[in-house]
Amino acid sequence: MPRSLRYVAFDQLHERYGVMSDAVPGEDVILLVENEAMLSGTNWHPERLFFYRSAARHFARLLEGRGFQVHIHQAKSTTVGLSELKARYPGVPLHATSQNSFRQNERLESIVDVIRANDFFLTPPEVFREWASSQRNIVMEGFYRLQRTRLNVLMEDGKPVGGAWNFDKENRLGPPKNYSWPEPLYFPIDDIDDSVASEMGHTPSGCWSTTREGALAQLERFFSQHFANFGPYEDAMDPSSWSMHHSLLSPYLNNGLLHPQEVLDAALERFSQGDIPIASAEGFVRQLIGWREYVYAMYWHQGEEYQKRNGLGATTPLLPLFDDAAATSMKCVSSIIRDIDTRAWVHHIPRLMVLSNLALIAGVQPQEFLAWMRRRFIDAAEWVMVPNVIGMGVHADGGEMMTKPYAAGGAYISRMSNYCKDCPYNPKLRTGETACPFTTLYWDFLARHEEAFSGNHRMAQQLHGLRRLSDLPEVRGRAATVLQALTSGKI
Repeated sequence: MPRSLRYVAFDQLHERYGVMSDAVPGEDVILLVENEAMLSGTNWHPERLFFYRSAARHFARLLEGRGFQVHIHQAKSTTVGLSELKARYPGVPLHATSQNSFRQNERLESIVDVIRANDFFLTPPEVFREWASSQRNIVMEGFYRLQRTRLNVLMEDGKPVGGAWNFDKENRLGPPKNYSWPEPLYFPIDDIDDSVASEMGHTPSGCWSTTREGALAQLERFFSQHFANFGPYEDAMDPSSWSMHHSLLSPYLNNGLLHPQEVLDAALERFSQGDIPIASAEGFVRQLIGWREYVYAMYWHQGEEYQKRNGLGATTPLLPLFDDAAATSMKCVSSIIRDIDTRAWVHHIPRLMVLSNLALIAGVQPQEFLAWMRRRFIDAAEWVMVPNVIGMGVHADGGEMMTKPYAAGGAYISRMSNYCKDCPYNPKLRTGETACPFTTLYWDFLARHEEAFSGNHRMAQQLHGLRRLSDLPEVRGRAATVLQALTSGKI
C-alpha cells in the first residue's frame, strides 16, 4: 500500500508546490479527476476546456516519467471520482491542497483526510487579513505598496526604485503608427493534444501550450522580446495584433504550470541587466504581485455571497453580441468577440474598457455577465472573475473594491485603439443614428445613477459634465433606442 494518495486539481499542475512538494515516487499515488460537470455542465469555450484537460494529461505523463503511479479518473463529479479511487486503497490517507474556490473546498472537506495550505500564491491569507483590518478602504494601491515592501521588490533603502510607486502616466500610450508587433509563439500539437482535441471535436488554436516546457518558452519569449515595451503599450488596443507586448502568462499561472515566484524571479533578473525601463518593469510587477494577488485575496475576503451583488440594480439581459460577433456593427466589440471566439483570450483593456464597460453602461445583469466571462476566457477561474467583474468591471458592489465605476464613452476607445477608423459609429457624437453607442450610453448611465454617484468626489467632474449637457433629453431618447437595438442584436 502507498504512504498516501495525492489529489492534484487541474489548476495546481506544478511539481514543486501543493501536494507534490514532498511527494515521493513509489510511496505516494497521484490522483487527477476529469468530472462530467467540467465536460458538459457549462458551455465552456472549447479552447479553455481543451487547455485544462490536455495540460492535466501532460502533467500526468510528466509525473509518470518521474516514477509516480498516476490515475486520471473520469467520474460524475470530483468527489465521486475521489471516493472511487480511495476505495482501491482502503485506509490510505488522501491529501489535497486547499482549493481555489469556495465550492471546491466545501466539496472536498468530507472526503479529504489532510488539507494543506495553498502555496500557489505569494501572499499568505493571514498577511492580507492583518493588512485589511488596519485599512479604512481596502484598495489595491495600498496593498501593492505593502507587497513591494514585504517582498523587497524594486526597492532601494526602503524606497521604490525610480522614485515612484507606479509609472501609470508613462504607460498609457495608444497604439503606435506603422509599428511591427513581434509575432507570438505558436505551439505544435502533440499526441496528447491530438487525443483530447479528437475527443472534443475541437481544433486547437496553437496559441497556448499545454506543457511546462511550453509555458517556460513563453516566459522566456516575453522577457527577451516584449518586456522592454510592455509598459507604454499595456493599455493600448490594436486589431493588427492580438498579443501585442503582453506576457500571455496568465493561463499558465492560473493552472499551475508556472508559479508566480518563478515569474517574479525571472522579471527581476531580466530587469537587473539594465536595459529594461523602470516603467515597464514596474507595470509588469504591479500586475503580478499587486493586482493578481489582490484579486485572489479579495475573493476570499469578500465571502461567497459577494458574487451575488447588484448594487446598481442592473437588469438588462445578456446582450446577443457577447455570443455572436455578427450581432453588432460596432467594430471594437465585434473584433474583440471574434478574437475571444478564436483563442479564448484578449488582454485586460478590451475586457475592462470595452466588454465590461458596455455591460456596465448598458445595465447588463451582473451575474449573467459574470457567468459569460467565466465560460469564455482561458484564464477565467472563479477567483479571477468574481472580483474583476463584480467589483471592478460592473461596479456591482457599490464601490467597496473600486472607488469609482470604470465607465467611459467612445472617446476613450478612440484614443487607446485603432478600432474607430472603419467603424460606422462616430465616438464624438452622442445623438443621431451614427452616434457611438458607448458615447450615448455613457451619458445615459451617468444620468440614471446621478443620485447614487453624487456623494462620490471622484465622480464630481463627470457629473459636472453631465449637468452641462444641453441635449440631455435627446441623449436619453437615443440611449433608449440604442438599448433596445442592443438587446435585439441590431446595432
